[in-house]
Amino acid sequence: MGTNMESVSRQPRTEWQRIRRELFRNRSAVVGMIVLAVFVALGLLAPVIAPFSPIVMHTEVPFAPPSLEPVELGRTAEGRAVRMGPFVMGTDQYGRDVFSRVLHGSTVSLQVAIICNAIGLFFGTTLGLVSGYAGGRVDFAMQRLIDMLYAFPSVLLAIAVIAVLGPGLYNVMFAIGFSWIPVYTRLVRGCVMSTKQHVYVEAARCVGASTSRIVTRHILPNIASSIIILGSVNMGTAILTAAALSFIGLGVQRPDPEWGVMLNEGRAFMVQAPWLTIFPGLAIALSVLSVNMFGDGLRGALDPRMRIE
Repeated sequence: MGTNMESVSRQPRTEWQRIRRELFRNRSAVVGMIVLAVFVALGLLAPVIAPFSPIVMHTEVPFAPPSLEPVELGRTAEGRAVRMGPFVMGTDQYGRDVFSRVLHGSTVSLQVAIICNAIGLFFGTTLGLVSGYAGGRVDFAMQRLIDMLYAFPSVLLAIAVIAVLGPGLYNVMFAIGFSWIPVYTRLVRGCVMSTKQHVYVEAARCVGASTSRIVTRHILPNIASSIIILGSVNMGTAILTAAALSFIGLGVQRPDPEWGVMLNEGRAFMVQAPWLTIFPGLAIALSVLSVNMFGDGLRGALDPRMRIE
């Protein structure tokens, strides 16, 4: 009897408690969340904890290898050693500290991941709600427009937008976010068309609830989990896409610190100074991996069909 009472008391009382329990039972999701939290903290604290400016050149120490010891530049007339550093991730061809640039690059990547998703989510969700609930000619016209956008791969569509607006951080954010509008629209439309057939929606219609109230109070909360899952998965894709665009010269421009820009600058010195590509490459890999691990865990917690028993 006591065991049964204890098991009942351990059961989650609210939906939030259930989601939290399922999320923390997934070890890979917890690891991904911890690594992602570290990247977020580093991005927010980069101006404080970075030992050097990410764009200031130290021409005395180009290609300094990674070391925990300061680099000796010479000696004064009195015989005292003149040192600079240490440079824990080395320096690049201009003497800029790679560690400081990686830290500030995490700030840029976080901005891109959040703002790109915000643009795609806002416009895509709005269009999907209108298209799915209205149906008929409105749905037909909007879906033909979405089909036109869907005909282009997301990266190609983003490149086309950047070709019109020009390269730069904010243009990259808008371009990637714009390329994701069809993805969010399709998802939300499908969820709305399924949800609006439920009994509680029909009941709200029968008691005279307005269309806006039905959509915002009854339909949107019930499809929010699907939108959250897609948004969490797209965070990693945004980091990769932004780095790829910066690598080919269409994203963030030199000398601003960004992981894709750092890879582009370091590829000419992969034999002479491999740390120029190793550290930004590791930052991209770890950040994307952590986001995907956390996104998979969140999907398992929000989707009843994937709950851990």
